[in-house]
Amino acid sequence: MPSNLDIGPNTPPLQIFSDWITEAKNHPHINDAIAMSVATCGANGELHSRVVLCKQWSEEGFTFFTNYNSQKGRNLAERPEAAAGFFWDPLARQIKISGAVKKTSREVSVAYWNSRPRESQLSQWLSHQSQPVDSRKTLEEAWSKADKHFGAQPIPCPEHWGGYLIEPRQIEFWVGQPGRLHDRFEFKRESGAWTFRRLYP
Repeated sequence: MPSNLDIGPNTPPLQIFSDWITEAKNHPHINDAIAMSVATCGANGELHSRVVLCKQWSEEGFTFFTNYNSQKGRNLAERPEAAAGFFWDPLARQIKISGAVKKTSREVSVAYWNSRPRESQLSQWLSHQSQPVDSRKTLEEAWSKADKHFGAQPIPCPEHWGGYLIEPRQIEFWVGQPGRLHDRFEFKRESGAWTFRRLYP
């Protein structure tokens, strides 16, 4: 189990996040260090959670990309708030994030789209994400049709696809400890500055 960590009021939360992500990426038993669970809520109060990939992070927040017409996209259009979580079992570490959500600029979305493998672009270009589809065969036929349609041409970023930025109001770092006497460190953004407190496990 990990020993106590040097986390305190003068430790920038983004630095902790970056250090933990780097360690998770380098761990031989963690397959996808940037996998992030994102929970959203629609106007009717129904909650939805799914795992996405956190592709970018900065002082502004944490960015993932998706189809804006998906379930999460519809939820975020109705209630632009989200909670996100990372959990790395081999490291006994967890991060919780919550805050407002907004779309990234079109430039950010297109730049990331252009960095993706062509196969991933095709899958997203043809997808009516979260909508019913009758069979796997239908998906494969649509993919083949799109592949033939574009040929060697670039696949444009759809208008309904792009990034979301979670602007954190709260970030909590959790470290598992023996006897469940865990360490929890909470940062809250108030008037543009981060406040800090340690929490009971």
